[in-house]
Amino acid sequence: MSKPKSEENSTPSSISIPLHPITLEQDFQRDLSQAKAYLSPQQVFSLDRLAELNQLSNFKGWLQFFLHLTIIFVSGFIWLSLDNLFIKIPALIIYGFSIASMFAALHECVHYTAFANRRLNEIVAWIAGLFSFYNSTFYRCYHRWHHRYTRLPDQDPELTDLTPINLWQYCWIISGIPWWLGKFNTHFLCATGRFDNFPYIRESAKLEIQRSVQLQLLTYLGAIVISFYYHQLWFLLAWLLPLAVGQPILRFILLAEHTGCTFDANPFANTRTTLTTAPIRFLMWNMPFHTEHHFCPSIPFHALKQAHQSLLPHLKYVADGYVKFNLTLVKNF
Repeated sequence: MSKPKSEENSTPSSISIPLHPITLEQDFQRDLSQAKAYLSPQQVFSLDRLAELNQLSNFKGWLQFFLHLTIIFVSGFIWLSLDNLFIKIPALIIYGFSIASMFAALHECVHYTAFANRRLNEIVAWIAGLFSFYNSTFYRCYHRWHHRYTRLPDQDPELTDLTPINLWQYCWIISGIPWWLGKFNTHFLCATGRFDNFPYIRESAKLEIQRSVQLQLLTYLGAIVISFYYHQLWFLLAWLLPLAVGQPILRFILLAEHTGCTFDANPFANTRTTLTTAPIRFLMWNMPFHTEHHFCPSIPFHALKQAHQSLLPHLKYVADGYVKFNLTLVKNF
């Protein structure tokens, strides 16, 4: 089998890790060994408390999504309509990051925890992917493997991404360029039905993913055609440029999730929680509580802060903000 390429990054990685399909029997044995070695949610929470934390809500999902869209449209309006650079540039940064962080909405929806309605999760996930240049149908398969084999060499597809070991690699990742290259490569392969490099995609899902990616690319093409027809730069100024501005902020945040954590199946050690400001937590749909999410993925975004209080004594890696984490990372090269 040829070396698979991560959904995130198509450039050479400092970690060269092939992925190999796992049989159902091996899946069961691995899950059984993990259950014996580490705490389960039932050992931390009472059944009533776990049921309370796992409660899904269409109302909370709609409220979060609507407010996220409101930030996008208000900041976008300011960016596109005002001439004052002192207002326009900050608006562009907020606008760009709020578009890029639609990835967090997609992430929550592919777990089917943003809304109580399953179909609603799928629809919003696809829309959020349209904003953030991810494809939700593909990402659902990719992310399932990431959760099943988090930080396990030869299994976790995220381990094929470049992990920075010097300042040059760090700046390269933060720039977002590897992400863009990876996205163009992955979308092209999926749209043309070439899935050899993606062992985490089942045969039965390939046609659905291909059609989903094709529809997404056609939507972008339609936006480009409309922009050209009206002799405007709408596609560039309203989406492409802002997303390029927002990506470095998202990369800055996502680096903290697993970088420097252990290469084993212990969710309390292979993942990092980052304590950050309320606006970041909001736009990232509480993803900074990442260890809590990995330990119990069934807990929806709006209950992760509550879960954090109960799980805090078990967490091995808790960063005091993204700036401090990134400065420490660079300092330790």
